[in-house]
Amino acid sequence: MTIERKAPTGILGFPVAPFNNSGKLDEKALERNVQFLIDEELSSIFIACGSGEFHALDKGEYQTMIEVALSVVSGKVPVYTGVGGNISQAIEQVKLSEDLGADGYLILPPYLIEGEQEGIFNYYKAILESSDLNAIVYQRDTAILQVETLQRLIEFPQVVGFKEGHGNMELTVEQTQTIGDRLEWINGMPFAEITMPSYVPLGYNTYSSAISNYIPHISRLYFKSLLEGNYQLVRDLYVDVLLPINRIRKSRKGYAVSLIKAGMEIVGLPVGNTVRPPISQVEKEHYKALEQIIRSAFDKYPVDNKEVSH
Repeated sequence: MTIERKAPTGILGFPVAPFNNSGKLDEKALERNVQFLIDEELSSIFIACGSGEFHALDKGEYQTMIEVALSVVSGKVPVYTGVGGNISQAIEQVKLSEDLGADGYLILPPYLIEGEQEGIFNYYKAILESSDLNAIVYQRDTAILQVETLQRLIEFPQVVGFKEGHGNMELTVEQTQTIGDRLEWINGMPFAEITMPSYVPLGYNTYSSAISNYIPHISRLYFKSLLEGNYQLVRDLYVDVLLPINRIRKSRKGYAVSLIKAGMEIVGLPVGNTVRPPISQVEKEHYKALEQIIRSAFDKYPVDNKEVSH
């Protein structure tokens, strides 16, 4: 079988890990989350990654999340899994992902330890050599890749994409302009809509969207307007929706995950506003503020109005 060496493009879907009031994984809620993203035409599903509380899942939950995602997606779009931790754990997750039928995997940054470039390269190399599955390398925190290191990694045909979550634009220019279209460049910055205008001119046509879990029509409208040069609408969306949500997100550590669940609960998705430590739930005042922003967003930018113009 020939593997198509191509990463997903467009707006990528990152489901959460819904927990019930007893703290157990809620499979039905996860099914609904994934189905919602598919119905809203997101290009792919990235399961058990950062927004899916990868750090807090046990082996059984991890496998269940992948199985649920694959079952719901049923081949409609690519499914990628999150892998990480120590090398043995990551390889085990890659093999499980492959056995279950995932299309590829996203390598999360190494836990805690910040290595030199050779060490980071060897970490990724060991994982990549374990499978022929397509892989996306994630740059952030403890895994910042200089151009020479990234050039060595793309000698592996499995590497089809590069997810950037660091925010160093000088490095990003060097990476994209040196390597070009060998990779799919994915904006993985926290709240990627905020920074996407800076990344598009450098070749980034893809990003991960947290708000797509609850207001995907805003993500679509924003991205379409950005690519078409409708900058007045882009600005309006920033002022009315994106920047206000981002201000809440930045007010507490862990809101990058818990605020997604709050937003999903607000729009009526059965996610359960429960997260696992060390992440904390969204505080009441922030929840109410998010609720007001979402309500206003639906009023000004109705879901069924796909061609809002100004």
